[in-house]
Amino acid sequence: MDNPVLWTLISIQILMGAFDTLVHHEGSERLAWRPSQKTELRLHGVRNFFYAVIFLCFGWLEPHGVFTMLLTAILVAEVLITLWDFVEEDMTRKLPWTERINHTLLALNYGAILVLAAPVLWQWSFLPSALVPVSYGWWSVLSTVSALGVGLFSARDLLAAARSDRLGGPDPAGLVAALPPRRHILVTGGTGFIGRRLVEALVRGGHFVTVLTRDLRKADDLEHPVRVITSLDRIHNAERFDAIVNLAGDPIANGLWTSRKRARIIDSRVQMTEALQELVGRLDNKPACLINGSAIGWYGLRGDETLTEDAYFDPAFVHEVCERWEQAAQKLERDGVRVVLLRIGLVLGVEGGILAKLLTPFEFGGGGVMGSGRQWMSWIERDDLVRIIARTVADENLSGPVNATAPVPVRNAEFTSALAKALHRPAFLRLPAWLLSTALGDMGRETMLAGQRVVPAKLVAAGFRFRHPELAPMLQAITGTKTGSVRAEEQEVRSLA
Repeated sequence: MDNPVLWTLISIQILMGAFDTLVHHEGSERLAWRPSQKTELRLHGVRNFFYAVIFLCFGWLEPHGVFTMLLTAILVAEVLITLWDFVEEDMTRKLPWTERINHTLLALNYGAILVLAAPVLWQWSFLPSALVPVSYGWWSVLSTVSALGVGLFSARDLLAAARSDRLGGPDPAGLVAALPPRRHILVTGGTGFIGRRLVEALVRGGHFVTVLTRDLRKADDLEHPVRVITSLDRIHNAERFDAIVNLAGDPIANGLWTSRKRARIIDSRVQMTEALQELVGRLDNKPACLINGSAIGWYGLRGDETLTEDAYFDPAFVHEVCERWEQAAQKLERDGVRVVLLRIGLVLGVEGGILAKLLTPFEFGGGGVMGSGRQWMSWIERDDLVRIIARTVADENLSGPVNATAPVPVRNAEFTSALAKALHRPAFLRLPAWLLSTALGDMGRETMLAGQRVVPAKLVAAGFRFRHPELAPMLQAITGTKTGSVRAEEQEVRSLA
């Protein structure tokens, strides 16, 4: 195998495979946390194990006789698994164009490797059976490192596949059990992290859902049947909605807060809410309520003070965003619409949001405390938030600001420890405050290094029962640490409905 061209192709295969794994499987697609990809994960796990064997064999051994036949069988098996994987991927998810191109190049390059290796393997197959040690210098070192890497991801994918049955949460229909039957609900931001789960729950619960979205491609992932529109102009004056849930807005923590970004964050929320006001103004039948998204950032940066809905605020950009949004929403009260201002905490779920960004680094031992670790994190599990939205739609006594957070906020250090424990990983690292402030500016200071100690006083007074009031048990449940957690959650949702 001492062929520089062959080793060059193997190196290219390694680089493209690493790109596919890190950028697609672990990055944009997050396959390890998608229960629907259980079979794909198993295929990846077996294929990566075969790759580890191939790399070690190519780097350090000449397999002769029967061992050549075994290696050939593994090479052929890799082809068959890859073909099966292609079919499985097309049946279960939409591949981004970069992944499709990368897969094509991987297949072509692997074919070229087989063409160059075939004559050598043919010669070896006629020799007496033996494993002859060899060394190709740095090529052998590269093959060893690659074997360790794909072996690590083989174990990771197989373990993730075994965990898949413990992910997914309860039957979504139970999350909206508080609603009267067959409600007509308009949802903006329905293709986002919160909106997708809300739409799924409403549709499964037998309700009629209209989703406003700017990107029809994202609507393909929604639960159906659902009506999708790209403009409120598509809604006729005679149409009837029982409620509007407004979650639309440009993400606040996905980039530096330049002046343009700040304007986009505010304008996306205010303009959408003003458009809803115009819609309500022309509808013949006004909706009973508007459930309007906001955030605990309304309170500004308040240190250790416990904050209920009656608390005042300190100036900050996060407060300005929420204040402008809430002011726009409150104008709908002039039309007799009950307005609920949901001041939402950090929404936690393995499918998206802040937790999704932390899972991979924590799983590979890269988790740690941010800054001092003493900043408060007021959080809410995503399904509990969907239940809160359903409750605020149904409960005519709830209006104005409503803190949508779990009753037990935690400090960042406690959050870090709980997540590391749920994933059975250490978390020794610490991200210095100066580094986050320098790299991320005001966004890092206001969203990562500062926090709010918020409690849901109105919901508690109204008798709302949280399925996940405490952080550590919640993280163990949604990350699949607890065996049978999905079934237990389903029973708990039914008991709370």
